[in-house]
Amino acid sequence: MLATFGLAAAVAGAAALPANATAPPPPSGWTQVFLDDFNGSAGTGVNTTNWQYATGTSYPGGPANWGTGEVETMTNSTGNVSLDGNGNLRITPLRDSAGRWTSGRIETNRTDFQPPAGGKLRVEARLQMPNVTGVPAEGYWPAFWMLGAPYRGNYHNWPAVGELDIMENVHGRNQVWATMHCGVNPGGPCNETTGIGNSTTCPGSTCQSAFHTYTMEWDRSVSPETIRFLVDGTQFHSVNASQVDATTWSNATNHGFFIILNVAMGGAFPDAFGGGLDADTRSGVPMVVDYVQVLSATGGGGTTPPPSGTRDAYSPIQAESYDGQSGTSTEASSDTGGGQNIGSLANGDWAHFRGVNFGSTGATQFTARVASGAPAGVSGLVEVRLDSRTATPVGSFSLANTGGWQSWRTVPANISRITGTHDVYLTFTSGQPADFVNVNWFAFGR
Repeated sequence: MLATFGLAAAVAGAAALPANATAPPPPSGWTQVFLDDFNGSAGTGVNTTNWQYATGTSYPGGPANWGTGEVETMTNSTGNVSLDGNGNLRITPLRDSAGRWTSGRIETNRTDFQPPAGGKLRVEARLQMPNVTGVPAEGYWPAFWMLGAPYRGNYHNWPAVGELDIMENVHGRNQVWATMHCGVNPGGPCNETTGIGNSTTCPGSTCQSAFHTYTMEWDRSVSPETIRFLVDGTQFHSVNASQVDATTWSNATNHGFFIILNVAMGGAFPDAFGGGLDADTRSGVPMVVDYVQVLSATGGGGTTPPPSGTRDAYSPIQAESYDGQSGTSTEASSDTGGGQNIGSLANGDWAHFRGVNFGSTGATQFTARVASGAPAGVSGLVEVRLDSRTATPVGSFSLANTGGWQSWRTVPANISRITGTHDVYLTFTSGQPADFVNVNWFAFGR
């Protein structure tokens, strides 16, 4: 929320639930450590045992306009933050007759949300973004996110203490952004103020017209330690400890976090997508939150996430969202939508993507978005293998120089028919030791 990024990819749909659905019980292996279902009388404020209001235009002594350039004043008024009497929280931005905006920002009192050693943490909210699109949505910036505990009371140690944006949206676009902020600002290993992020469209119904479940899963049971972001149970982004240096990762994660829900108006993120508020921006459209839940699993227990449907084979899978790799690096991409790609790919390198669901009809095509600045005479194969990086490839294509390491093209290939759910390995084979390819995303087709 203190900064943003962008890259879009579509994912599969999910069944709709009622607006006042109860938070689901923890899956096997998980323990519920926090829940607010926002049950209470209409027009009342939030439960202050769980939440505190952040009011004004900054923290005491902190950066002005919450460090983002947003223009609203946050209040604890029930006009801006209240329960609706049907099991939901509403955070509603309002403009007065003088054109001044107010809105709401609440934060958990607890600052200790982190996975146990060798375990996992899952933080999720089921919510509907403000149901406004087009010109009336200009400047809307709803968010569900987390800040590292050392930020509370300091307010000048961002982004080193870590920020995890589970859901952000601007201008009423049918798109959810997720990102991790860390390191130093500007630049640094986390590319600030952009951060390490990705985005996708909401599955099925749009983000604005329906409730969706937005999840962050922080996994210390795997190596490298990985933080995953999902919408309606489908992963669309991840960040792991191998993507930055050990000190940066430790400073950003070796402590608890607190949770934030807010609707900002205007600021850096809306500005990055064409501008902020204007006279046509509609007042009074709330973000509606059904529940916020935090789950914990010890010793690697729990399902991460269910193997079936973890990733949709037929939607773009971002290459930097790998679950394991060897020899790759991650860098900012100039491809359409921005985001990141993996690069420095040469003979023997690989990237691992868990739980790709091909369904029962089966895939017969493979497509990847690739670029190459390899010198003359250097080329190689981009291969697809299933369940093991040493398995026989089910398909491949060859690639040589495309005009530069950020000169992108989409390359198709036929593959042996694949059904069911598999781990996918992209492997890279060449007769020369030099790097020969960058990969932005890949997908499968029927």
